[in-house]
Amino acid sequence: MIETEKRGACLILRINRPERRNALNNAMYGELEQALQAAQADPACSAVILTGTQGHFTAGNDLAEFQAGRSSPESPALSFLRTLAKVDVPVIAAVQGQAVGVGVTLLQHCDFVYADDTARFSMPFLALGLCPEGGSSLLMARLAGTRRAAEWLLLGKPFSAREAADCGFITAVSGPGKAMEDAQAAAAALARQPVQALRASKRLLRQADQTALTRTFDMERDLFTERLRSDEAQAAFKQFFARKQK
Repeated sequence: MIETEKRGACLILRINRPERRNALNNAMYGELEQALQAAQADPACSAVILTGTQGHFTAGNDLAEFQAGRSSPESPALSFLRTLAKVDVPVIAAVQGQAVGVGVTLLQHCDFVYADDTARFSMPFLALGLCPEGGSSLLMARLAGTRRAAEWLLLGKPFSAREAADCGFITAVSGPGKAMEDAQAAAAALARQPVQALRASKRLLRQADQTALTRTFDMERDLFTERLRSDEAQAAFKQFFARKQK
């Protein structure tokens, strides 16, 4: 489930599914999208903080739903990501523990990302027979550089908070257990800015990428849907669940 808390001008969203390391399912994507839409509709809201509970950010998409395939190409995950990319309320992520798959790619659309030294990032899309998603085939190289993007997306190489900070993928490495504290400090600083000027300025910062990002979302969606149905992906999912049962 997604826990929501309004604290002054800031909306805090907590991913709370600790028994699955906060893996996201379709219902949770819907909750996240609705919460972002509510923040967008609130003229007094100056920041959204997104974080996880019980020591992890999110283990990514619930693979049981991937294994089942999709009834329509436009998944709840993609609908959430499109909304995240468009809102003009600044979004701040506080990361600790595991951030996997979409738990990494969604960070591309956040304005500030703070991660402590427990954070471990990975995008194992290819190992699952899939392909990059979340706009990562466009944005990852822009944020982290072409060589890092190839390591992370094509090799599926995990990386630390320090590696993420060194190449500019995240804002800063927080002290142990301090990512949420740093996120709240950023939210407090944003709340001191004139809110409409803040939102207008974020729109300006993001508008140049919107057309290309929309096109990338569409291209990734079509290939990802095709890959989900592939023999490679279905075999990878079967192997994944067989390991978990041992």
